[in-house]
Amino acid sequence: MGGPMHLSDHLIQQSWICMVSTEERMHALELPQRAEVMLSLCSGNVFAACLPTRLPSILLLGLLYLVYVLTGGAVFWTLESGPMELELQSIREEVAKLQRQMPCLNQEAIVKVAEVRGGVLHKASSNGLSLRDNNTLGVWKFTSSAVFAATVVTTIGYGNISPSTTTGQIFCVFFALFGIPLNVVVLNKIGKYMLVIARMVSDFIEKKINRKRGIGVFIHLISFISGVLVFFVVPMMVFKVHEGWTASQAIYYCFITLSTIGFGDYVADDNPDRVYPDWYGPLMGVWIFFGLAWLSLLINHSIEILETVNKLCKCGDSAEDTDQADEPATDDQMTEVKTPSNSPQDGGDTKTANQEEEPKEEEPKE
Repeated sequence: MGGPMHLSDHLIQQSWICMVSTEERMHALELPQRAEVMLSLCSGNVFAACLPTRLPSILLLGLLYLVYVLTGGAVFWTLESGPMELELQSIREEVAKLQRQMPCLNQEAIVKVAEVRGGVLHKASSNGLSLRDNNTLGVWKFTSSAVFAATVVTTIGYGNISPSTTTGQIFCVFFALFGIPLNVVVLNKIGKYMLVIARMVSDFIEKKINRKRGIGVFIHLISFISGVLVFFVVPMMVFKVHEGWTASQAIYYCFITLSTIGFGDYVADDNPDRVYPDWYGPLMGVWIFFGLAWLSLLINHSIEILETVNKLCKCGDSAEDTDQADEPATDDQMTEVKTPSNSPQDGGDTKTANQEEEPKEEEPKE
């Protein structure tokens, strides 16, 4: 009897500790999340309530998202790489023909000739064969195909490469049809989880310093500055080194990418004249994914601020209307109120009084 009772006491103690820690986190969660935690507590699953909120669902969605994008990239690579190789072979033959016809010209002169003729340079740039430096070159490799799949589901759409085969175009339609909603759901989950973490940190600091006023604003400010550093300043420095862009060009590319505008005038990891490290492409994919979640969260905060300002303006207008309605009537207004005594309605009342007096005049005299 002693062993089981001791084990039961230990479980009760651990459950109580877990419930206390869960209660401390409850007010940092949103209403649906609180309901989920309370449901876990009421059902007896106390230890499940102590786990990080929605972390398993986020991991599963993130894994599904990654598999979906990589699978789409592999399919695009399979469908588009064959025709691309044939096109590249044709372009190489045309360039070799130019070199045979003009053996005295160097590489830069060959580029000038191809530029005058137009067709060779255009086909080379559109298929990723570099005759000179260009910021918007593309080629159907596995890495570039995976990046293209990511730009489809995130609706960035640089436009530097696109499927040219009929099968690839049809697959792109259905891939985007299911991938875009998945992308929205995943980014929404990631953004909410970032917000929950910020609130938990804010509550923790409030309890440590025993002060609540201004802590939330301070934490949000720190989160904003950290996001700017992680998703704009650090990538800007990396792009300056590996892409040869200026600071303004790198910042411009970061915002155009993370806001899903995607002009396509600058595309990272896509210049065949440069040698990129192996970690460059995967790290850029991680940056785009979390950067989209952070910037979407920031845009949602901006929308909430604008809506709050709009509500305050409406409240101010309604308060002014109420004050005008409560003002005492002036002498002119009182005169206007008394004036309608000669209105048709009053006239009707006078006429009724005269009609009541008429029978008295018709009474016979004795």
